[in-house]
Order: sequence, then C-alpha cells, then structure tokens
Amino acid sequence: MKDLPDAHHDGAAEPGAQRQPRGTGRRLHGAIAYKLGVAILSGEYAPGDVLSSEVEFSEALDVSRGAYREAVQVLAAKGLVESRPKAGTKVLPRERWRLLDPDVLAWAFAGEPDMQLIRDLFELRAVVEPAAARFAAERRDREDLRKMKEALAGMRRHTLATDAGRAADRDFHDAILQATRNDAIKMLSASIGAAVHWTTQYKQRARALPRNPIPDHAKVYDAILAGDGDAASAAMRVLVDLALEDTRSVMPGAESREE
Repeated sequence: MKDLPDAHHDGAAEPGAQRQPRGTGRRLHGAIAYKLGVAILSGEYAPGDVLSSEVEFSEALDVSRGAYREAVQVLAAKGLVESRPKAGTKVLPRERWRLLDPDVLAWAFAGEPDMQLIRDLFELRAVVEPAAARFAAERRDREDLRKMKEALAGMRRHTLATDAGRAADRDFHDAILQATRNDAIKMLSASIGAAVHWTTQYKQRARALPRNPIPDHAKVYDAILAGDGDAASAAMRVLVDLALEDTRSVMPGAESREE
C-alpha cells in the first residue's frame, strides 16, 4: 500500500531535525481508509484476517498512528472491520459489510468486483427501480419531469463515456426516486446512484460501452411523462436487465461463459 498523499506541512524541516510522521489530516486518513478498503473489497484481506498493528502500519507507511486509527474508524463504521484490545483489527464477514455505502461501492469497483456483488446490486435495482418508475409515473410533477428531461439531455449531450454524462445518468435515476414521494425509497438514492455510476464506468474500462443505453432511458421518461405506470415499470425493468447483460459481457471470463 504505497503512494499515500502527503499531509500539509508549513515549511521544510530544519537540517538535523527528527523527521515526523506525515500527520493526521483528513486527506491522509481518507487515503489510508481508501487503500485498506480497496484491499478488503478486492480480497487481499479476507474475512477473519487481522490487519497490521498501528505501530507496524504507521512505521511502514510513515504516517502517524492517529491517522491509521482514524482510517480504521471509518472502515469500522462501514462494517468492514472490528477493533478489539489485544485482538487487533479484524476483517469482518461479508454479511456485515455495508455494501450500499457509496464509499464501499467505490472501493469495490476500484479493483475487480466479484460477480456476486454485481448480481446483488442488479437484483436490488430490479426490485426497487421498476416500482419507483411506476410510482413516479403516478406522482410526478412538472419539476420532476423537468429534472428528468434535463438529465436525459445531459446524457445525450455528453454521452456515458464522460464524467458529465455519467453524472447526468445519476441525476436521471435520482429524479425518478425523488418523484416517488416515498421517503423510504428516496433514502436509497445515494446507493442506487453509486451503483449506476460505478457499473457504467466499469463497463468502459477495456472498451467502449457494448451499446448505447440512452434510448432505454428515454423510453422510461416517455412512460413517466405519459403517466403510464405499467409502461414505466416495464421500461425500467428492461433498462436494468440490459445493463446487467452489458456488465456481464465485460467481466473476466465472459467469453468462456458464452461458449
């Protein structure tokens, strides 16, 4: 785990002065949390493994023990690890991980996500988003439609191969969830948005998107605009199913699975 960013320093150290660890700034402990999170989600550390001690880790990476402790607290809050006196910091079982946390999803897709995670995310989307599209068709107002139309225009203008286009994609899905007028569903907005973003970006790592998914989004919008709940739900289900097929097609071993 290398290349952690330097914390801010005021001036150079005086000649002969003892070198100090690189501090406990938010940027530093965030970088440590990212490195450890990616290592856990990628399987470098398996459930039950014990992480290096504060002393070993801080000396190996030239960071303060405080920065390491703060990073571990971030991981613990997301269900990835548990720290106990004398026992150290242990990686928790997968079922304890808060997989819908946007940071955890980002860490998962920083490496090579496993098929179970991909399947779980798309099953969640397949349950939530068609129902959300139905509610949106029945409950949306002019402002909701404006946001969806604007997001769809942004996707067309920038394409999903760009950060701006993927941000518009997130905005489109978020506008639909917000239009449900269901606070419980709206609470899933950040998680659904992160899943949409990272799976879309993942599909483009090695090559261009397998197909253009924007027309599928347009069909969802048209059904919501028409107030047709059945059509909106069906169109969203197709969108999610095709997105899963696209994601599977770019995963390692996809060609052998198709033979």
